[in-house]
Amino acid sequence: MSPEVARMKIEEPLIIAGERSKQVDIRVNVEGGGVMGQAEAARIAIARALAGWTKSSELRKSFMAFDRVMIAGDQRVTEPKKFGGPGPRRRKQKSYR
Repeated sequence: MSPEVARMKIEEPLIIAGERSKQVDIRVNVEGGGVMGQAEAARIAIARALAGWTKSSELRKSFMAFDRVMIAGDQRVTEPKKFGGPGPRRRKQKSYR
């Protein structure tokens, strides 16, 4: 993947919004994650901002029809670390011999 793919991801909500997106100036600051993670975060921020600014249920529905993640977000989170190992699932091995 290259920054060109990330740029296309970020432009998706602008293309769906059409002329409405040309009425606003957009600036997004993103920290952490990788290139695609930041592109997804910027995409969600732009879509939510445009939907909130226009107060248009039609635009919100078009975002949801294209990709529900644009408005709803991704509900997956990392599993918390547990005792007995370095991560949430992996454990220290036992040897009885």
